[in-house]
Amino acid sequence: MRVLAIDYGRVRLGLAVSDEDGIVATPLPALPRSRRDVEAIEALAHERCVERIVVGLPLHMSGAHGTMAEEATTFASRVREQTGLPVDLFDERWTSSEAERAMLEGDLSRQRRKTLRDGLAAVLLLQAYLAASAGDLGTRWARGD
Repeated sequence: MRVLAIDYGRVRLGLAVSDEDGIVATPLPALPRSRRDVEAIEALAHERCVERIVVGLPLHMSGAHGTMAEEATTFASRVREQTGLPVDLFDERWTSSEAERAMLEGDLSRQRRKTLRDGLAAVLLLQAYLAASAGDLGTRWARGD
């Protein structure tokens, strides 16, 4: 099952897609936010034969929902409505900081980090989601859900 991950942001949406087996995540170019971003997600999902979408849920470190989590939840609902696909929310508290740390360790320039940050955060989100739900997704896939 191919899954599309969206790292929600107010300026850009980080994107990543899994392979058909739902094992490996690959980054896609970030999508600048616009009035038509949900339609762009729908077109991308159709083009990539996506069967499920996961949107990062930016919780506070305490686990509490803040403004960004509410925005991501609303965005996920709009994506679900527009695409007709199942959309899951997944805790992404560590993805952006993990992406930044990995890029700093790789000694990437500030400009290069800015270019790669959103896609890498989406990859980390998707890999965590796939790992956490491997058994559940496999069961749904086998049932044809």
